[in-house]
Amino acid sequence: MRHGYRCEDCNLAVFPTTTRVELAWLKDRTHVAREVARHSSGGLDSWMMEGLAFLDNHAGHSVALVRANPPK
Repeated sequence: MRHGYRCEDCNLAVFPTTTRVELAWLKDRTHVAREVARHSSGGLDSWMMEGLAFLDNHAGHSVALVRANPPK
């Protein structure tokens, strides 16, 4: 099962390849991840960068943690 973020204002979604728990952690601690990224020479995992980019693009919007619809 895949989880991601959905902007309730724009109705856009992103589904980084990681767990729901990690996505919830990132959404709740965005400021921590950004600070780590500033001081990290190796960069962050791709799911974190994808999640942070989405959260940055939808700053000030209502962003929810959602589950992807399973393929039929």
